[in-house]
Amino acid sequence: MRLIIREDRQAASQYVADYVVGRIKAFAPTPDRPFVLGLPTGSSPEIVYRLLVQKYKSGDVSFRNVLTFNMDEYVSLPQSHPQSYHTYMYKHLFSHVDIPPRNIHILNGNAPDLSAECAAYERAIVAVGGIELFLAGVGTNGHIAFNEAGTGLSSRTREVVLAPETRAANARFFAATAGSTVGNTLASTNSGLATGGTSAAAVPTRALTVGTSTILGAREVVALATGAHKARAVRHGLEGGVSQAWPLSGLQLHARAVVVVDEAATAELRVRSVWFARECERELGEGAGVGAAPLTVAPPTPRIGGAGFDVLTPPPSAVEAKPTKEVPPTKEAPLSLTIPLSIPLPSPHPSRTPTPEPTFERMGARIVSSVDADADAAMDDDRADAPVLRMGARGVGD
Repeated sequence: MRLIIREDRQAASQYVADYVVGRIKAFAPTPDRPFVLGLPTGSSPEIVYRLLVQKYKSGDVSFRNVLTFNMDEYVSLPQSHPQSYHTYMYKHLFSHVDIPPRNIHILNGNAPDLSAECAAYERAIVAVGGIELFLAGVGTNGHIAFNEAGTGLSSRTREVVLAPETRAANARFFAATAGSTVGNTLASTNSGLATGGTSAAAVPTRALTVGTSTILGAREVVALATGAHKARAVRHGLEGGVSQAWPLSGLQLHARAVVVVDEAATAELRVRSVWFARECERELGEGAGVGAAPLTVAPPTPRIGGAGFDVLTPPPSAVEAKPTKEVPPTKEAPLSLTIPLSIPLPSPHPSRTPTPEPTFERMGARIVSSVDADADAAMDDDRADAPVLRMGARGVGD
């Protein structure tokens, strides 16, 4: 994973837009070999889309041979609703560039069978050879797409229930439509999970989203997080361990992932992390990575199988080799080496001073001699002649 830091949201978005255009131009897509691009929604990519439109109008890039797969869509929200992601994408990007409608893929949150819709979406991604570059926004709780905290790293496209903080964060988009007929209908439907205010109650409670594994299956992933309110998610996603509690952290497992942030989003990062990110960019050069892969890695392993699975083709070493004629080994004379030594080899058992045998005494040697016995007896006689005083006689008189 690589961290790119820019001064503000505008500069960070400019980096991402330049990166996308550079990758499309380097890929040189054709009708038979289109560039497959995964796209997010929400507030994070709005400036990026505006810059991409400008680059298209200036003739810097074309989207004619680009296929897009959007990350998510609300359930039960009409496609014509002002806050549906169908409306969002046409408003901010599709209506302003030369992408053919047949190249656009967005989940249908009003499908009669949502499980079948999700499975078909996965099959469509597999059918075009996988996603070349996936853009992602980052939520305040670390979610990418609508993969909320607790999402497994192996998750695929599916229906999910939105977390209260996600609905609260998206409530501002529904404020303008809260008084509409559709908005009132959704508000009454979702009143049980309202997080405060009519606009929050108007936010749908369910959505369809690509899974974490779907995102990690892309050949490259670029995530954008700007603002101090994203600082906590950035810290856990980059400096913490890989955890289901912070889905952004799953990008640590991707060989070609880039996280682009502004200064405000680095507020909770360690000083060393920020220093190292800037040091890497100085070493690689200003703007390094724009239009090229952030890391030099081997080409992706081809995948086989149906939707919802990533079955890797076995490596050559795992394929059973054809039997070949064995060649008998050539017998060679044993190799003899003579190493001259300037000092003698040590003895395997070095000499040492033996421990002397213990000397034992006879018991008779310990008996006191007769001379000593006579001296002891004389001392006893002297003590016998001494006067014996009572204890009271030793007291001091008046």
